[in-house]
Amino acid sequence: MSTIYDYQAATIKGEERSLAEYKGKVLLVVNTASKCGLTPQYEGLQELYEAYKDQGLEIIGFPSNQFNEQEPGTNDEVEAFCKVNYGVSFPLFAKTDVRGETAHPVFQYLTEAAPFQGFDQNDPASARMGAFLSTSKPDWMGDNSVKWNFTKFLVNRDGQVVKRFEPSVVPAAMKADIEALL
Repeated sequence: MSTIYDYQAATIKGEERSLAEYKGKVLLVVNTASKCGLTPQYEGLQELYEAYKDQGLEIIGFPSNQFNEQEPGTNDEVEAFCKVNYGVSFPLFAKTDVRGETAHPVFQYLTEAAPFQGFDQNDPASARMGAFLSTSKPDWMGDNSVKWNFTKFLVNRDGQVVKRFEPSVVPAAMKADIEALL
């Protein structure tokens, strides 16, 4: 059975890194963007990181420009934006594709391990996102791919994906799930 540790990716500085370096950690893998309505989630992600990193949480961000070109900058620009505007200190990886045929193998693995379960219709933000995507990108709704920026995947200390959080789920709402794994 494969785990996230079987993969590698380029860091935001362009260095290849094996995700096996995170063995024994709880991981939150997030596809990010700097010019999205959800970009303020960086603040909540950084708060989670600061609160739980000493207990074994690692957050890793993968910027992507696949959603309305909301991550147009270079890797250096993305890194500077995240540090200056949100104080991001968790690891960022190079801009990459997270959906479709060109999706990075990490995201192919994540979306296979944690299939899309739909948008929570009881949550107004989630319901709006589902309606927006059903109208604007209906062909995206029928598969397990990442639907938008700030889709989050929670991975246990054994490298297995245990939960997927769709973009409208704010970082603070994941605390109980993270604490259960720490």
